[in-house]
Amino acid sequence: MDARRWDERYAGEAFAFGDQPNDFLAALAPRIPSGPVLCLGDGEGRNGVFLAGLGHAVTSVDQSRVGLAKAAMLASRHGVALTTVVADLNDFDLGEAAWSGIVSIFCHMPPDERRALHARVRRALRPGGVFLLEAYRPEQIVLGTGGPRQPELLMTLAGLKRELAGLDFVVAEAPRRELREGAHHRGPSAVVQILAVNPA
Repeated sequence: MDARRWDERYAGEAFAFGDQPNDFLAALAPRIPSGPVLCLGDGEGRNGVFLAGLGHAVTSVDQSRVGLAKAAMLASRHGVALTTVVADLNDFDLGEAAWSGIVSIFCHMPPDERRALHARVRRALRPGGVFLLEAYRPEQIVLGTGGPRQPELLMTLAGLKRELAGLDFVVAEAPRRELREGAHHRGPSAVVQILAVNPA
């Protein structure tokens, strides 16, 4: 979706995907080294705020001004600092060896754009830095419990391993699991999960 449509989704008082962190991220967050963390497509900030609460200096990037305004509100509610940047991920400069962790939770993009972003992710991680991703895979379309309806926007484990070649995969799984994240991620879900480390 474009920024306008995300603004519309986030315009309500409720949090579209809830205000609690993604549980895969929450379970593996202790694997992220101390230091700055970048959250890609962080929307209303549930994941960025959680990581800030663990002591990380978090930057949340999203194309939706409305979503990031709610992220700032959520951070204030929890008494944590959160840097928000309104940007298209195609144009956002991730930097070089800049981040201890980069997080991508259900951040779906067209294939060419995603491959280019993931190449930049590899360069942007510090040695020992962690990339953590959860996304829907093509089998999700049949389940219809959330995510894009266009197959090309979904991810496969084999594809992600190619795109992230050079990182060391600690977790690389494609489970079917139950999601309870707000109104838009609810029910049995076909996902891919990655935790990969930039070699020292």
